[in-house]
Amino acid sequence: MDTQFAIAIMAAGKGTRLKSKRPKVLHEIGGRALLLHVIAAAKQVVDAKDIYCIIGHEADRVRAAVEATGVQFVLQTEQRGTGHALQMVKASFALSSAPIPENLLVLSGDVPLIRPETIEKIREVHQSERATMTILTAVPSDPTGYGRVIRVDPGAQTPEVLAIVEQKSLAPDQLDTPEINSGIYCFRTFALFEKLDLLDTNNAHGEFYLTDVAAMLVADNQRVVAVKADNIDEVLGANTIAEMMHLDAAMRLATARRLMASGVTIFRPETTVIDSEVEAGPDTVIEPYVQLLGATRIGSDCRIRSYSVIQDSVLGDNVTVRNGCIMDSATIADSAVLGPYAHLRPESHIGAGAHIGNFVETKKVTLGAGSKANHLNYLGDAVIGSGVNVGAGAITCNYDGVHKHQTTIGDNVFVGSDSTLVAPLTIESGSYIAAGSCITDDVPTGSLALGRARQIIKPDWVARKKAAKEIL
Repeated sequence: MDTQFAIAIMAAGKGTRLKSKRPKVLHEIGGRALLLHVIAAAKQVVDAKDIYCIIGHEADRVRAAVEATGVQFVLQTEQRGTGHALQMVKASFALSSAPIPENLLVLSGDVPLIRPETIEKIREVHQSERATMTILTAVPSDPTGYGRVIRVDPGAQTPEVLAIVEQKSLAPDQLDTPEINSGIYCFRTFALFEKLDLLDTNNAHGEFYLTDVAAMLVADNQRVVAVKADNIDEVLGANTIAEMMHLDAAMRLATARRLMASGVTIFRPETTVIDSEVEAGPDTVIEPYVQLLGATRIGSDCRIRSYSVIQDSVLGDNVTVRNGCIMDSATIADSAVLGPYAHLRPESHIGAGAHIGNFVETKKVTLGAGSKANHLNYLGDAVIGSGVNVGAGAITCNYDGVHKHQTTIGDNVFVGSDSTLVAPLTIESGSYIAAGSCITDDVPTGSLALGRARQIIKPDWVARKKAAKEIL
């Protein structure tokens, strides 16, 4: 890490064109807030303590969403443009005992596809060219609406820049300039801070523009250079929901390609929703219309069948997830079989080779190795041993209307169909629960427990009932 290199991320804007109550930088693509993507890329280049996040609109909400990353915060109470944002950084350093870094790279909090490799490239060019300002540029298919970077000698493609000119200010001979300004820069910090005080608001929006610094530095014979991004998507921001979804699609496709490059088979990747942090092992197969969300981790040789939604869960090797399963913060051991249509809620821990079947719901449950609950069960607040068979329709009653209670089931227990297990309850190893029982007391090892009402048969009851109706 370079202690003379810091990063400022502009994240103070409101994003009015989104028509949303949520701060712009907290909108999500790829399963994470825009700003978190930018911070994650920046943290691969510098330490978190050297990242300064400029916040303003809904500052407390933005701070709460990203403070776990360990970055520093600079408050821009009044949003008066990009130059004003950096003026706040300068003021923050003046009030701080922290040393001013030699170089300051400026990122946008709403440009989430920026890669750490590109940040490194900007730094390397900035240093090798001995530049005072380095501008990241790109060449889109249609540059209309973007500020253009005017090079000193465009034909020779030399790195030196003459100015950054906004679309409406382009001269006739500049209209065909294809290279756009990304809004990402690297500066010699003291040179930048010196020019910030000279900015004015003599423009259509009455704001302090950071782009004006380029012309100021050129006028002082300071070296301003440009470097092109490898991929146009890296520098695209999101000003509308439609633009945001374009970035989301690009990020998810990149994630699918990353997984496929590591040996994962994804049928119809355009139909899947895979968040950027998801990992999966080789020879795992992901069928169409699967959603893999959050920090999900999937082992090798797994099969995830269509319409399953898996969030923040960890699956071992050789796990089969049949159609339509939902998992949230669950842990699945090797060779387990789930579904179809199973619902695993948080703190569900399914053991090796265990089966969770049709329309089974679990919550805060540990199910031991080789145990089975194959049909129509609810298992909540339970610790279930290995080799247990839970019959169709059997449930744990864990809630008394005020408190939750635990059910503990030992190894090799047989729970008959349609049994009701009323917690708190312990069923010791090797026991049998007769079908249709309501069990309220602990069951000792090797016992058979029955909790049924006595069956009563009334002969000829149907005939007598029909006769009574005829009389009436």
